[in-house]
Amino acid sequence: MTSRDRGPIVGAKMAWGGISDDHQVLCFALALWNGKDPILKERMFGLTNNEGNHGEDVKEYYFYLDSTPTHSYMKYLYKYPQGAFPYDDLVKTNGQRSREELEYELLDTGIFNEDRYFDVFVEYAKGDVEDILIQISIANRGPEAAPLHLLPTLWFRNTWSWSDGGSKPMLQKVENAEHTIIQAHHTDPMFQEWLADYYLYCDRIVPLLFTENETNHARLFATANTSPYVKDGIHNYLVQGQQDAINPLQIGTKVSPHYQLLVEAGTTQVVRLRLTRTAPDQISHPFAEFDAMVQTRLQEADAFYDEITPEPVKADADRNQVMRQALAGMLWTKQYFYYDVDKWLEEHHVTPWSSPEHRKAIRNGEWFHMYNDDIISMPDKWEYPWYAAWDLAFHMLPLSIVDSDFAKAQLDLMLRNDYLHPNGQIPAYEWNFGDVNPPVHAYATMQIYLIDKVRNHGKGDLDFLKYAFAKLLVNFTWWVNRKDRTGSNVFEGGFLGLDNIGVFDRSSPLPTGGYLEQADGTAWMIVF
Repeated sequence: MTSRDRGPIVGAKMAWGGISDDHQVLCFALALWNGKDPILKERMFGLTNNEGNHGEDVKEYYFYLDSTPTHSYMKYLYKYPQGAFPYDDLVKTNGQRSREELEYELLDTGIFNEDRYFDVFVEYAKGDVEDILIQISIANRGPEAAPLHLLPTLWFRNTWSWSDGGSKPMLQKVENAEHTIIQAHHTDPMFQEWLADYYLYCDRIVPLLFTENETNHARLFATANTSPYVKDGIHNYLVQGQQDAINPLQIGTKVSPHYQLLVEAGTTQVVRLRLTRTAPDQISHPFAEFDAMVQTRLQEADAFYDEITPEPVKADADRNQVMRQALAGMLWTKQYFYYDVDKWLEEHHVTPWSSPEHRKAIRNGEWFHMYNDDIISMPDKWEYPWYAAWDLAFHMLPLSIVDSDFAKAQLDLMLRNDYLHPNGQIPAYEWNFGDVNPPVHAYATMQIYLIDKVRNHGKGDLDFLKYAFAKLLVNFTWWVNRKDRTGSNVFEGGFLGLDNIGVFDRSSPLPTGGYLEQADGTAWMIVF
């Protein structure tokens, strides 16, 4: 939450509508319960690749409505049914359908009949760099009053359970007569460098449900838990009625203020929170200017998009909204990504001194240098919550419309020494960094340079271009040393097309024998 292009940022598929700091140490997101579901709605539900008749598929309705590049204003919408969510029906019915049939969607189940659902809008507005105003609006679209348990959740990512993860942080209640307040404090000096104390202010007095963000080993592995309070403790307390599942001492590493709402038909209830560095003794009325500040940030967002939207698009309200919401989706789909490949390989008993056969048997066994600890543009936070280098290159073209600095930094990131392989290969994606992706990085780099040059009245960012050129020369050398068994300079094998749909897996030997010479890969190399 501290820098221009890094925060707040959205979390991964583990939570919806959420934000975190730029190392994802402290996280905030929403949970809901309509009183009928068998579980809390803490994350999006979807089918695995084998469950869906067309493969992996999220079965929810959520929309990224708005965002500025600095995330000074963000808006998100989730549609939550008032009846029990049809998890089993979605799995069973899709499993019975062939790939020639349509997918069985959430709307097909009838769960939204008579508009019996809530529109849950989440808005974030920055009062300052490290002062986040959070407005949650619950609209009942149905014909009758309906109850809703709203659980805005604050938690620390579990780093303390690692062998070298440092000490355990702490969330605790701060006594106050007018507002429920939670203090977030990290006791480890290493994490304090990243994250000072934060306070979450609630707009009224509400109960606090504290537990620990720790795995429920007893449930998953039939082994003893280190604490009676585990990460599903709030679910166990609320849905299962286990009164001892939350910590009565009002302390932990995961906490939810518990808003119990009854929303009348056709009405909207609003809940306000504030996540800030400002301590209670420094602020007497934390919500005094809340509404005015949210409105100011929205007006600034309107002015920003008005400035960057071309006149023909601006004149058409529908096209204008499509452009703005599409860019908002790109901005929402930034994610903190952490992957220490050397550590992962060590845990899988692979070292640089292992035999080549052993290294090849473990994925990424040649990528000991890789250390990802950055905010990265993702294809999608549910189905694809990992970066793909060639997707990222294309993402940067629309993102350069709203944030040229972020776009250039992302392209530079893939060329950094802790990403680019010493042999010159750009990493593909986390399950196989060594896969061969289309050589599009140079194209994206040049396009963004030219776009930036026009925007700056003929002055291009030569430093950006020089850095990229030096690194891309190394990458080009890797490319020209790839397979070319006939000496015809036509590139073979690998994931070289413009889509991932193909009769054969182009990264593996063909089942029929022989080999592929790929015109699309060769064409990209001509552009390179």
